[in-house]
Amino acid sequence: MRAEYEALVAQSLDWKLRVLQGPSSPRSVVDGKNVIMLCSNNYLNLSNHPKVKRAAREAIKTHGAGSGSVRPIAGNMDLHEELERRIARFKRRDAALFFMSGFAGNAGLIPQLAGEGDAILTDELNHGSIIDGVRLTKAQRVIYRHCDVADLERALKEVDGWAKKILVITDGVFSMDGDIAPVGDIARVGEEFGAMIYVDDAHGEGVLGDGGRGVASHFHVEEKIQIELGTFSKALGVVGGYVAGSNELRNYALNKSRTWL
Repeated sequence: MRAEYEALVAQSLDWKLRVLQGPSSPRSVVDGKNVIMLCSNNYLNLSNHPKVKRAAREAIKTHGAGSGSVRPIAGNMDLHEELERRIARFKRRDAALFFMSGFAGNAGLIPQLAGEGDAILTDELNHGSIIDGVRLTKAQRVIYRHCDVADLERALKEVDGWAKKILVITDGVFSMDGDIAPVGDIARVGEEFGAMIYVDDAHGEGVLGDGGRGVASHFHVEEKIQIELGTFSKALGVVGGYVAGSNELRNYALNKSRTWL
């Protein structure tokens, strides 16, 4: 462990945490310096909105600072249920399931969606949480070139002969370079091969689509995307994640994915 860490330091690849003093806002204080914040995911500055802060205070007054238990035992609050109903309405889906983070959603759900004899086709620049989730599966992993629908189609033809189930996973908006995945074309090609389409839209929500509903709405293919994963820690300015789709998906995730606990 020490040798690996020292190798990172030698290559200047180790993370050094800067300290944010006060709220994340367009003008912030970092390490004691006044700065203009250009790297935050708080895209709409909602973390500082008076209504959001007031709602947080009221929730603590009425429900306490924590649930006291995981949801399946004694911690399933009416707030959780209402939140999931609102997510489903917002995403125009039948149902949704709340996770502690978007990372937890990907890491816990993906391994349950595909197994031995299945194939997962994943964009080469997908988020680390998708990468970790795919690594935890027993499915055959196929990486296609970034946002390259022709290469995705090649990969689909490659696995079509033997895969029992095909899962195509892509970011909606890629966090490192801002590319928007061609989700419309991905859905079209995937449908030809009977693939399930999974979109992590953490960075698309609040920015793209009707009312900020995200990349599937932006391309008008909501009915062709079986699974949408999102997060509250970007444009919505708070904490948490979710998966949205059919009632069957929610029930399956609730029973099979442990990271929502």
